[in-house]
Order: sequence, then C-alpha cells, then structure tokens
Amino acid sequence: MLKQTLSQKLQQKLSPQQIQLMKLVQLPTQSLEARIKQELEENPALNEGREKQEDNFENDNSDDREVRDSMEEINWDDYLRDDDIPEYRTRANNFSVDDELYEAPVVVSESFHESLISQLRLRNLSEEELELAIYLVGTIDDDGILRRSMEDIVDDLAFSQGVFTDEKELERLLMIIQDLDPAGVGGRDLQECLVLQLERKTPSMRVNLALSILEDYF
Repeated sequence: MLKQTLSQKLQQKLSPQQIQLMKLVQLPTQSLEARIKQELEENPALNEGREKQEDNFENDNSDDREVRDSMEEINWDDYLRDDDIPEYRTRANNFSVDDELYEAPVVVSESFHESLISQLRLRNLSEEELELAIYLVGTIDDDGILRRSMEDIVDDLAFSQGVFTDEKELERLLMIIQDLDPAGVGGRDLQECLVLQLERKTPSMRVNLALSILEDYF
C-alpha cells in the first residue's frame, strides 16, 4: 500500500533575551568577565553589583553547573531555525522505507484481429474450420472490411498453404465471422458493413427504412 507518514516534533521557542542569556552562560569565565566589563562601559546605566557572600558562592556555582549541563543538551540548530517546517519521512514517489514496492498491473489489450480469433475459438468449429476462419480473419483490413474475393482467397490457400477448399465453405465461415463483435465486421464493402450493423438492432420502422435505403439507393 502507498502511505505517507507524518512525523511531528514538539519544540519550545526561546525569546531573543533567553537565547542571549544562554550564550553568555556558555562563555568561559574570563570571556564572560570581559563581556560584562564591555557592557558596563557601553551602558553607563548598568552598575556592577557587590560580590555575594562566600556562604552562597558554592550554591551559585552548583546552580551554574546545572544550567551549563542543561545548555549542553540543547540542540541549538533547532532553536535558531528561521521556520517551523514539519518534517515528512518520505522517499521518492511518496514511498516510505517500510512500504512494499508497488507494481502497477500490466494491462494487455488484444488487437482487432486477435479479438476476432479469440471469439472464433469459442465457437464450435473443427480444427480445419478454425484454421480456414483464422485465415479469413487475416485478410480483413483494419477497417473491418474483407476486400479480397473468395476466389482469390481459395487460390491463396491452395498455393501458399497447401489447403484446398471452395468458395462455398469460405462463405459459410465468413457468415460466422460476420456474427462476431464488433457489429459489421467482415463486410465486403461499406454498404454490407452498415447492413450488418443494422441487422443487429431491434427491428423498427426506422431500422427498416434505413435498410431499404442502404439496399436500394446506396
């Protein structure tokens, strides 16, 4: 199955003042003192505070170490990013690592002539009849019209295939082919193809009129 996994992160965003404070805490003692003196010189409003009592000094150092330890665990890249784009664990074409490879089903479509031959195989024909009918199908063009005469086909079968038959047998097999789908296949010309199509329809005045026009005036 195709699936897409959404991975979410819960992040705490720090204010610029908090980030600046964390950066100061990470400075070595000497650098921190130099930074404080610089701030005092640049900002007269700041006053250097009195040193704390010695009995509180160890507690302050302990708190300072805890803060430093916690600061080392922070992933600064996460806090200093400019956006909050969610991360999606995907691969190319939206396949995750755990997905099975998707194989699209291969659709094989029959050609026009292959479809006719498949239909012939469902008819109750002997091997000889099926062989002749398949040969007839091969002489039908892509428009569904059989343009060669039965006499020529009889000669072709005799000389090229060594198969002997007559026009009457081929006409009988052609009627079977003309009963296949699509309607109109196997006609000897456009007129016969249209007549074959109309004969498949439910009889009505309009169908009868169309047949009369095709047979008498086409």
